[in-house]
Parts: sequence; structure tokens; C-alpha cells
Amino acid sequence: MPVQPAHARFKGIPMPPSGWTLAVLLALYVFTGLIGHDPWKHDDAITIGVVHDILSNGHWLTPGLAGRPYPEPPLYYWVAAAAGYLWSWLLPLHEGARLASGLFTLLALGFILLAARELHGREQAPAAPLLLAGSIGFLFHAHEAQPMLATLTAHTAAYWGLTQLLGKRPRHGATCFGAALGLGFLANGLAAMLPLLPVATFVVWRSDNRQRSALLLLGSLLLACALAGGWLGALFVADPQYFAGFWHGELTQLGGSAQPLLNLQRLLLMLPWYAWPAFPLAGWALWAKRRQLATTPLALPVFALLTALLLVSLWLGAGSAPALLLLSPLVLLAVPGVASLRRGAANAFDWFGMITFSVFALLAWIGWSAMVFGWPEKLARQAVRLAPGFVAHFSILAAGLALLATLIWCWLIVTSPRSPMRGIMHWMAGLTLFWLLIATLWMPWIDYGKSYRQVAASLAKALPGERHCIINVNTANSILAALDYFEDIRTVTARSPGAKNCDLLLMQGSARDGGVAMAAGWEKIWEGGRPVDRRASEKLHLYQRQAGTLSGK
Repeated sequence: MPVQPAHARFKGIPMPPSGWTLAVLLALYVFTGLIGHDPWKHDDAITIGVVHDILSNGHWLTPGLAGRPYPEPPLYYWVAAAAGYLWSWLLPLHEGARLASGLFTLLALGFILLAARELHGREQAPAAPLLLAGSIGFLFHAHEAQPMLATLTAHTAAYWGLTQLLGKRPRHGATCFGAALGLGFLANGLAAMLPLLPVATFVVWRSDNRQRSALLLLGSLLLACALAGGWLGALFVADPQYFAGFWHGELTQLGGSAQPLLNLQRLLLMLPWYAWPAFPLAGWALWAKRRQLATTPLALPVFALLTALLLVSLWLGAGSAPALLLLSPLVLLAVPGVASLRRGAANAFDWFGMITFSVFALLAWIGWSAMVFGWPEKLARQAVRLAPGFVAHFSILAAGLALLATLIWCWLIVTSPRSPMRGIMHWMAGLTLFWLLIATLWMPWIDYGKSYRQVAASLAKALPGERHCIINVNTANSILAALDYFEDIRTVTARSPGAKNCDLLLMQGSARDGGVAMAAGWEKIWEGGRPVDRRASEKLHLYQRQAGTLSGK
């Protein structure tokens, strides 16, 4: 039997990646970093706080946050609460709940693959999940407790349904679109899903049998209304006041932003880095296929992208999370740009990705060495300055996983066969490597600076044994959620009817920012913040009402 040469025995991943190879690579990307750290500020902490309220108080129909109603669509919180409960035997609540993001991210990657297969064919379709996962802006949100991920999943499923409406399975496509629309409403409300309706109308206009497509679309809208109406009806019966608060928020959002043009400008300036490398590849696809712009594979994502840009700017703003909804049409537009990229440009992009992430990996290892072993000394001193009090410990498991990932990266870039898809494959794999190194080597240092666990513990020790209630002034929802999650510390707003009887006041920022603290006769008894909170506006202050000033005494 002839002996195969070494390069044949150790060949790399076949291109384009498919089947289990693609699934394992995407799963590694998705689930890395979901566990191993506390809730962090902003959406992550708020979402964990809502999940904590659901499981602690059983508020499945009417989720709350830190003891107050939180009238938001509940789908993500339901899934996260279920995941947190199911994994409670192994993981703390915040880590188990965050697995919901992994589930929604995997579903979004799967649906974008199916949509690309309908639009561009089986051979080019694997480029879609690689481009979506490789987008820089997607990385940040895919690994936090983020309800917008459920909305993104609904959008990708809706695009898959619409592409089937134009194909051989229109009924299946209409059912998929209707289900996605209804569940998407339960994930983030009307404003996030309405941009899909003009796209659906466009698809009906482009279809061969417009009458049949219009009837199927009408049926899909009825299905969406049934799914959304089930929760709305139950909510109206169970808690009309909560229902009114939710609907008021929906209508206020649909009233539009005060500065839609400014939001549009910010989104356009954000997209080149946020959607890299999908953004330049989409631009190349428009140029290379400019004579085919009227065909459905290009016309559909172009129309969807323009619609999403305008309506997201008008209703959802220019934040990083709403910008996730721009990625699906942009990725579908970029897919043909991968195969049509000229050899010189493809090689340049491939080398750029390999060199960039190899350098990033080296820097990650050097930074870890500085934190754990104190070398390089200058970098070690900088790490201590940025996170005062942090003490690093060597973990053989974390170091072993990081080393294995680095060796696999080296093997991958040496053995990958030539292919137009090799550049985005290396980019996505390099991004996965870098994130894995951060999650295994740097996560203790990052979590030390971002977690509110120690702040909550310090505040709990400072609270008097006997107290009526705590007023909060200017305190962010994410901080209130963290205090409730870690130490069951709950506050009331200054406008609350019972606030006049409170003997404690918690404020974020200076007393001058609060405006009422000193005038009401309060005395500061505690001050705290995370190690990374250096600005006065980030610090927390606890005040106690001076003797004789409590209302009713």
C-alpha cells in the first residue's frame, strides 16, 4: 500500500467548510466566553437582573427589574430564565442564563446559512455564517446576555422564509416568515420587526405569482398576530396596568427619534468597522455584479439593507445593539463578493487576517505573562495600575486550552487549501482564537474590573441593620440590577409615594448631580465603586437621613 505524503495526511479543513466542521467551528466561537464571569454593566447586568426577578418571584408574564415593573417583550428573558434554571445544578444563574445567547446566536448563524443557500446556492452559502460570526460588532454582543440576539435570530429566520417564498416552497416560507415575525415581536416589540414588512412586500412584487404570494403573506401576518396576541391578551387580563405601560412604550418608540438623520449618519460611520469584513465585501459585490443588480440575489438584500438603515435610524437609534439588525442583509449581499474577489485581493485579505490575529494572539500571551509572572515588568505595572488590588493566579486548565487553541490556529493557517473562502475562514478562526485567548487568559483580570460583586458586598456591609427603604438618584438600571442580584438590595425612585419615609439614599455621581441630597439633610456614610471607576460620575454614594428629618417622626 503506497504511503501518503505528509501534507496529504495532515491536510487542513476542506473549503468551503460544511457539515460538522462548520458546526464545530461556529459552536466554539459561540460558547467561548459565555461563562466564567459575573454580570457586567449595561445590557448584560440588566438582562440577568430581569431573569433573577423572574425566577425569584415567578413573574413570567410580567417581568420586573430590581423590584420594579420592566415592561419589555419577554421572549429572551423566558429562554434565559429556563436555561438558568435547567443549568442551576452546574452553573450560577448568570452563566446559565447567558447560554440563551449562545442558543440564539447559533440559530441566527444557521438561518443565515439557509437564507444564503436559497439566494446564492449551496457552494457559496457557508460564507454567510462565517461573515456574520466574523463581524467585529457581532462579537461583542454574541457573548453577553443580549435580548437583541433573539431579534436578530427572528430577522435571519424571516429572510430565510422570504427567500423560500420566491422559491419552490412558498407555503413553508410563509409559515417561517409569520412565525419569525410573531416571535420577533415577543423578543423586541414592533419597532424591531416592522422593517421586515416592506421587504416582504418587495418579495411579493418580485414573485412569479403575486396573487398567491400576497395571500400567503396575509396568512403569515395572521400567524404572527396570533403568536403575539397570545401574550398580549394574557397580559391584558392579568395586569392591565403593566399592559398599558408596555403599549405606551411601544407607541412612544414608533413616534420616532428626534434626530433620525444624525442616527443614520452615525450608523453609516459605524458600519465599516462594525460589519468588517462583510462591509467591504458587500461593496465589492455591488461593483463586481453591477450588471446583475436587478436580479433577486442582489436586489433583495440591497432593498432590505436600505429599509433597515432608514427604519432603525428612525425607531431604534444608532446604538451598537440595534445595529445588529443591519448585519443580516449586509451579509447576504456580501456572500457573492467572496467568490468574485480577485486573486490578488483575496490573498491580501487572507494574509492580513493571518498576520493580524497572529500578532493579537502573541500580544494576548505577553499580556497574560505580565499579569501572572510579572514579565515584562513595565506591562505588569500597567496591569496593576489599571486594576488595583488584582492578584493573578496560574491556571493549568486555562493555559492548556489557550495553548491548544494557538497550536490549532498555527496548523490551520499552514494546512488550509487554496480557496476564495480561505480569507474569511481564517478571519473568523482568528477572531475565535483571539476571543478564546481573552476568555481563558485575561478573563479573571477583566472580570475583576467590571464586576459589581465586591461593590454590592461593600454596600451591604455599610447598610444599617434597621432601615425603612433606600431612595436611588441617578443610579443606572444595570447597577440596580447588580445590587439586587448579588445582595438583594432594592431601592425606590425619588418620585415613589413611599420615598418620603426612606432613611437612606443611594446616588451615582456627585451630590451636585443629584441636586436634592444636601438640601434634604443627608449625611454620607459610604462611597464605593469598581476598581476601574475613576471618574466621580461613576462612583456610588450612600447617604443616611440625619436624625429628626425623617418624615412622620
